[in-house]
Amino acid sequence: MTTGLRALVLAVGVCCVGVTQAQVAVIVNAKSATASMTADQVANIFLGKSNTLPSGATAAAVDQPESAAVREQFYTKVTGKQAAQVKAAWSRLVFSGKATPPKEMASSAEVKKFVAANPDAIGYIEKSAVDGTVKAVLTVD
Repeated sequence: MTTGLRALVLAVGVCCVGVTQAQVAVIVNAKSATASMTADQVANIFLGKSNTLPSGATAAAVDQPESAAVREQFYTKVTGKQAAQVKAAWSRLVFSGKATPPKEMASSAEVKKFVAANPDAIGYIEKSAVDGTVKAVLTVD
């Protein structure tokens, strides 16, 4: 390994130390009958393919702001799509009148507050922010 390459590898390693992504928790209301969900079930709701929770209730999905890192991580890990691809898919669904996209909230705190106040709500936040007001039904790294 050349000195220049070794220095580059070392520099990249130093830059990336501590740049770990937090776990993302998909949350529902604490009183929801839904105890757990698969990534496919969650993806179907957030991609407009389904609007029903496993309990049979109509899901009120809420999204993070487009600028939030947790949003990109959620869509990449749960749906296998980049946020831009998801936005394009929703544009087609909205244009055709087939579905309405999840309501966008301003922050994880707002998502958690909305889910805690609505029995059929579903959203996602950093796992570290989960408390007794909501219930995690899926966690992704």
